[in-house]
Amino acid sequence: MLDCGPSGVWQSRSERLTVEVTELLLEEDIVFRLPAGGKKSALSKIAARLAKRADMDEAHIRAGLLDRERSSSTALGNGVAVPHAILDDLVHPVASFALLKEAVDFDAPDNTPVDLLLTLVWPRAAVREFLPTLASACRLLRRRVLRDMLRQARTPTEMFAILRFRLETVESEIGYHPEGIGTSRPSGEI
Repeated sequence: MLDCGPSGVWQSRSERLTVEVTELLLEEDIVFRLPAGGKKSALSKIAARLAKRADMDEAHIRAGLLDRERSSSTALGNGVAVPHAILDDLVHPVASFALLKEAVDFDAPDNTPVDLLLTLVWPRAAVREFLPTLASACRLLRRRVLRDMLRQARTPTEMFAILRFRLETVESEIGYHPEGIGTSRPSGEI
């Protein structure tokens, strides 16, 4: 469970480090067939949505995402990118998942244009949970079956259901436990 502690800073209620992406996403955070002319356009539109959820200035979130992207591409390959930013004045993490109307160049390592974007904006005060969560999200999105299902979805509701269902299924299939006990990590693409 997620909680905003007495200090007003978001924190995990348990001792585990990994926050699953599906814990952060609401159905309203799914963006279906987002029109974008390129990487900057996609990130700007996503930043506008995340700003409402985070109750922050859109320009601040956009700048954080674009600054991170300038340092190196967040594209993973296979048409997937995980743009992210860590911000000082953010109270709780927010996420968005988007299927672009048309794939755009994201400087991917395999040169494949990106059409699936999982965007994370994270509070610096909770940075300890960020990297395990990012790693978990990347493992999930490496699964070809999941990517194919998301691309074939016909509505945001369908995409949301696929993300929630596939996370639970993937965890049980590979014996993954967020606490790290009994964790097996597959190598390569599945």
